[in-house]
Amino acid sequence: MSRVDGRANDEIRPITITRNINKYAEGSVLIEAGDTKVICTATVEEKVPPFLRGKGQGWITAEYSMLPRATEVRNVRETLRPSGRTMEIQRLIGRALRSVVDLSALGERTIWLDCDVLQADGGTRTAAITGAFLALADAVKALKENKMIKDNPIRNYVAAISVGIVDGEKMLDLRFIEDSHAQVDMNLVMTDEGQIVEIQGTGESFPFTRSDMDALMDLAFKGISELIQVQKKLLIDFEC
Repeated sequence: MSRVDGRANDEIRPITITRNINKYAEGSVLIEAGDTKVICTATVEEKVPPFLRGKGQGWITAEYSMLPRATEVRNVRETLRPSGRTMEIQRLIGRALRSVVDLSALGERTIWLDCDVLQADGGTRTAAITGAFLALADAVKALKENKMIKDNPIRNYVAAISVGIVDGEKMLDLRFIEDSHAQVDMNLVMTDEGQIVEIQGTGESFPFTRSDMDALMDLAFKGISELIQVQKKLLIDFEC
């Protein structure tokens, strides 16, 4: 099977990342994975949620949204209450970022990661995680430079990617046209040490085997390793 954009089955989409796109945010990036484009901004807030007050640790949380015309057909803007999908994605982003941060070293402050999809062609949640990590790293760097924290609370790099089985073939980094009719669809979040943070996998059309799972995970490990190398090149002076 030939992919619509000519990529090999084990090839990620071209990645373009632009840092410091927002002059107000402590950290901000525009991440482009093929035709998927997501703005990720990090905001430092000098307070924590009520359940953490007085406990001497910080918090990292995320919000995710999609512009109405991010897709081919206009979506209704979520103004009053996020959809179930939106809530699930923003919780995923928050969990992924917290997994690599020592919250006690952050102090009693919150870092908000706002991930806004400008254009969607599959993989918006995974691009949001990959981009949000960079925004988070820049926010932490600003905290250190301003002597608001002593030690870097980030312990590892983290990134995410999608894999799936489409028309019987295992593929990495699915576009929407592939994802929308995949027999198996999976998202994987991983650190630079190869540690798994989260796996979201579903047999959309039929159950899949252990060997299928292993092959898809190998593809995901390959793709995430490449994404983390991109992150490290951008954060050349950043040490976890």
